[in-house]
Amino acid sequence: MPNALNQIYMMGAVMLVLVIVHAVCNTFVDYRGHMMGAMMESDMRGELFEHYQKLSFRFYDEQKTGQLMTRITNDSFALSELFHHGPEDIVISLLNFVGAFIILIKINVELTLLVFLFLPIMAVYAFYFNKKMKRAMRKSKDRIGDINAQIEDTLSGIRVVKSFTNEKTEKKKFAYENSRFVDSRRDEYKSEAYFYEGMMVFIQLMTIAVIIFGGVGIVNASLDLADLLTFLLYIGILIEPIKRFSNFTRLYQEGITGFDRFMEVLEVEPDIQDAADAIELRHVQGNVEFKDVSFKYKDDYDYVLKNISLDIKVGEYIALVGSSGVGKTTLCSLIPRFYEINEGKILLDGRNIRDISLGSLRRNIGIVQQDVYLFAGTVSDNIRYGKLDASKEEIIEAAKKANAHDFIMELPDGYDTDIGQRGVKLSGGQKQRLSIARVFLKNPPVIIFDEATSALDNESEKAVQDSLEKLTDNRTTVVIAHRLSTVRNAQRIFVLTDNGIDEQGTHEELIALGGAYANLYNVQLKI
Repeated sequence: MPNALNQIYMMGAVMLVLVIVHAVCNTFVDYRGHMMGAMMESDMRGELFEHYQKLSFRFYDEQKTGQLMTRITNDSFALSELFHHGPEDIVISLLNFVGAFIILIKINVELTLLVFLFLPIMAVYAFYFNKKMKRAMRKSKDRIGDINAQIEDTLSGIRVVKSFTNEKTEKKKFAYENSRFVDSRRDEYKSEAYFYEGMMVFIQLMTIAVIIFGGVGIVNASLDLADLLTFLLYIGILIEPIKRFSNFTRLYQEGITGFDRFMEVLEVEPDIQDAADAIELRHVQGNVEFKDVSFKYKDDYDYVLKNISLDIKVGEYIALVGSSGVGKTTLCSLIPRFYEINEGKILLDGRNIRDISLGSLRRNIGIVQQDVYLFAGTVSDNIRYGKLDASKEEIIEAAKKANAHDFIMELPDGYDTDIGQRGVKLSGGQKQRLSIARVFLKNPPVIIFDEATSALDNESEKAVQDSLEKLTDNRTTVVIAHRLSTVRNAQRIFVLTDNGIDEQGTHEELIALGGAYANLYNVQLKI
């Protein structure tokens, strides 16, 4: 008796140790598996975000921000879940399945073969609905991307929405995208339901077949009851890996759909890249020359610019004028290679810009846009964007040159004031002066102003104009002008039309010519 008790205690101790080992192993697998997935997700997001930085304006012209955000968030998460749970489900399912199969075939070969007759049918069924699930999940992910794009669009323009009292319109637009998402989810869940319920039906049919043929075996004395009950017990063990595999199928479809969308962007080759032997610019003077330049946004589109030739001398201040849509902004966007020209050449100090590294080229060009973009953060953060290692003294000096120092000091926390998303806490003139301070800090030899004062009141325009004049001193300057009065002092004015550059000269020369520029100027005088 004592010996039997010792054996029981020993068995209990062994079982307790196994429980502890099981718990420790499960905890390790669960924690390390999720961390592995999170780190892979982080790496993928980093890789995709880095790739986003390489893509040109042409790519972003055709994309919705919400879709790009979905690919970098939702899709990568689904893939990380697959990386974590996928190998675990496959390994455990395979071990359980093989173990159960060996035991079953030892109990009864005929019943085991009967069970395995169901597997090819189940495989065909699973393959069919897997394809449907994949299509449905792809559509569902596209729809959630559309929802994100709609939300981003509405919230970014919330001030416009409210000023036009179009909340109901935006609600309808969102409801439309939301209903499309529900429709895609309906298809996804329908395919998923057919898949899982179909698999359960096959499993139940398998069990029924074993009971029937096992019962026949008992009647014919070729099988005893204990073997049948044992067989049915291990059928339950065999079913568990099939269920786990079904769960893996869902994870796989979500993950592989996310992977396809991830690779879809990653495989987009940047259409503007450094040449293999691209050079780094040193001591840039600022001579910019266009030689028979033609450009269109897509191959099947009409040319925006055709055979444009102009030579901007070092330190020269020139202006581009013309009606809306003739390509003034497009022409300036070609200088820093935001877009690639179709024909001709653009030279900087005699070098083809295609032979210059993109980083080097753009570091030597400063751009002040009409639609100023300021990042969420402080005043200092936004000015420092022009030179990331700038000291506080350099930032203040740049702000003073841009006529921004006085209004900055009136803000609650001065240079440490948070200006909100896109600088919503500042006026248009204040935002414009911060953008000019940013360029002062960058200190490039070539400056491009894209209608930088067209949306400002007279007082703000004067302050910004003063800042621009300081900035243009001894720099090659290209100004896109809407108000012709702001470019009267330009050394040369180029009049751009649908036919190209129709006129060029000083303000007085073009007025005397009595052509397109004089007509534009006289129209503005009457307004």
